[in-house]
This record gives sequence, structure tokens and C-alpha cells, in this order.
Amino acid sequence: MMQPGFKIVQNITLAWIIGIFLISAVSCQSIDQRGPLQESPNSDLGYQLGPEDVLLISVWKDEHLTREVVVRPDGLISFPLVGDVPAEGRTVEELRLDLAKRLIKYIPAVNLTVAVVKPLSYKVYVVGRVAKPGEFLVGHYTDVLQALSLAGGLTPFAAENDIKVVRRVMEQQHTFPFRYGDVRKGIDLEQNIILQRGDVVMVP
Repeated sequence: MMQPGFKIVQNITLAWIIGIFLISAVSCQSIDQRGPLQESPNSDLGYQLGPEDVLLISVWKDEHLTREVVVRPDGLISFPLVGDVPAEGRTVEELRLDLAKRLIKYIPAVNLTVAVVKPLSYKVYVVGRVAKPGEFLVGHYTDVLQALSLAGGLTPFAAENDIKVVRRVMEQQHTFPFRYGDVRKGIDLEQNIILQRGDVVMVP
């Protein structure tokens, strides 16, 4: 005959197992409801090279192949042995891998590095009724408010809620509205977009 004490222990153990199972099921359900994790739209994909950027390309133990090169307006760089190589729109690592593949025909086990010495291609433009309109060399992440600050802010007669960002993509122009008055009040902050190379902020 089963002893009462043993039966109590058995019931407690069974209740504990059921409790653990229920907690696990609830946890899994809450994870499924959230869905898969999505990559942030502002994830850093690395600095993309552009015209006028100055690069230092160094080939280990070869002084003749260690030099500074400039990304030309056509997006190419010129390098000994391999000629013209596409650089615009690539990261430093992508360019390094491409150069290594091209040079390995001439230099077995080639070891090279690529570094951006002067990032001169990331420019935006602010025009219209601002204190200091013009061309601005900016960092990788600069939003509309920061660009307006670089331009000295709006003048008293600027139409602060009619500002537009003009962006050229594949020979087509796209326009993004920016209502400075709303953003200043904390409204619709998502319109304070990150500017891309060549964007024009127009302040009427």
C-alpha cells in the first residue's frame, strides 16, 4: 500500500512539472506574438565611398604599391597592375577584397589594407532662407535639424513648415517634406530624416 507521505511528495512533484510546462508555453506564445526581430532601419552598414574621398592603400612589404588614391568623379580609382577599380558606393572592406582578388594574380598571398584618409564626399546642401546657405561636409549620420544648424538656422521670414529635402536617386528626384515648427514642438519627429550624400535642404 502507498504511504501517505510518499503520495504527498508525488503530488507536489507532479504539480511542479505542470507549472514549469505552463510557464514555458506562455513564454513561447509571447515570443511568437512579437514575431521575428526586424533590423533597425538605421543599422550601420558602413561608410560608403564616394567621389573625392582620399584613400590610403597599403600593400605589405611593397612600398611601390603603397599610395594615396582619390575616388574620381566617375566613381573609379586607379591602382598599379590592376588599372581602374570601382569604388563609389562600396565600403572600405568591399574595395579591399576586390583589390586583393585582382592583385593576387601578380602577388601571391597579397596582404593589403585600405583606409579612408579624408572623407570628402559626404556633402549636403542647404539653400534658401537660412543664415549661411551653402555646401556642408558632414559626417555619416546627419539629420535635417543638424544640417539647418550648420547653416546657422532659419531667417525670420523663412516658411518653417514648408521646408523640403530633395534627393536624387537613379536620375530621379524625390522630395521629403519637413515641418520645422512641428518638429520643434515634438510632433512628427520621424520627418527629421537622416540625410544622404548630395541631399539638398530647401528653405523657402
